[in-house]
Amino acid sequence: MYVLVTVLVALFVTLYLKWFKSRRPCLDVKRLDGKTVLITGGTSGVGKETAIALARRGARVCITCHDEQKGESAVREIKKESSSMNVRFWCLNLANLQNIRNFCREFLKTEKRLDILINLDGVPALLDWTDNGFSMCFGVNHLGPFLLTNLLLDRLKHCAPGRIVNVTSNIHKYQKLDFADLNYNVVPLFAYCKSKLANVYFTQELARQVERHGISACAVHPGYVVDEWTSRFSILFRIVMYVFTSMFFISSQAAAQTVIYCAVSDDILQHNGGYFSDCKPCTLQPHAQDSGIAKKLWEASETMVGLTSSPREHLATRTR
Repeated sequence: MYVLVTVLVALFVTLYLKWFKSRRPCLDVKRLDGKTVLITGGTSGVGKETAIALARRGARVCITCHDEQKGESAVREIKKESSSMNVRFWCLNLANLQNIRNFCREFLKTEKRLDILINLDGVPALLDWTDNGFSMCFGVNHLGPFLLTNLLLDRLKHCAPGRIVNVTSNIHKYQKLDFADLNYNVVPLFAYCKSKLANVYFTQELARQVERHGISACAVHPGYVVDEWTSRFSILFRIVMYVFTSMFFISSQAAAQTVIYCAVSDDILQHNGGYFSDCKPCTLQPHAQDSGIAKKLWEASETMVGLTSSPREHLATRTR
């Protein structure tokens, strides 16, 4: 009897985990010949799988990373897997605003087109500071992509119709933004949640501003992914997380499907500024749909990255 119960429980758990980890594949077969795609963080995990898929569709794919050796290695692998030679690496450090500006200047000089921008690079829940004195989570996950996108918008408009895909996480729903402390850097998980919520607000206001120019924007939760993010932590933590992620997390290839879907499918056009997961639009929590907060965050972000000159003392960065 005990053996039978054990077998039934094991079978149930196995089937449940299989269902829990299942994801819809992107079934849209649209080609991207003549299009240029920029993917931040396209050297590993979801970004790399996305780069391979879009290169296979004929796009010119540019990937970024702050590690040049890792980037060049990824380009070779993407070319091999996609059978496309139209892949290029660019060095970019989202933790440094001047580096972002330098990158955009060189990218715009070199690349004549930009049709799809995928803001995927980011950091996990950790406590640190960027080169400009912002909390690492908020600085890299939100302010970096915010500045990058704004500096590349004119090229996207020139090549319209265009697409901007911002990768977020459904963990955003567990926090709210405090405009008196956008530079929050106390509890790592809370800091990460806030940065992911900022991605959602950024996408909504971005979509509102650029829709008239023929550009659509969406936010994507790819799923909880087995990736290299644990490499920043201790060996013990990595062992524990390996066991946990093997049971409940999905592969990078499966997680990339919604990113690919939002980059190529015309189905998303009727959900401009929307939030997607598992290749379909999803409903946000009420607090994550506040257009007033989205606009206020946009204005605050402009000040923090230097796109406006009006000082706001409550947004001051960390004093070194």
